[in-house]
Amino acid sequence: MRVALTIAGSDSSGGAGIQADLKTFQAHGVFGMSAVTAVTVQNTQKVYDIQEMHPKIVHDQITCLFDDIEIHAVKIGMVSSIELIQAIAKALKTVKPPPIVLDPV
Repeated sequence: MRVALTIAGSDSSGGAGIQADLKTFQAHGVFGMSAVTAVTVQNTQKVYDIQEMHPKIVHDQITCLFDDIEIHAVKIGMVSSIELIQAIAKALKTVKPPPIVLDPV
């Protein structure tokens, strides 16, 4: 089975972010994994709050998955700070990254 990693925010309404990515992966027969960059408080009408994850946590989520599992594709979504971008780049530089899709929010 193919494996994809989504690096993105968590949407509490399930309509976007890692929740939507994981649904899409599953619909295409791809096993999905996630590294969470932020947690949002939102519904279908409004985003009420965003809590960004610490960059080290995001970095460590990515590297621990690559250490254990063969990942065939990476999709990057919501990245809300330069520090998160740097953490993601640093993590992906330590592995041989597969094809990457960048879908910034």
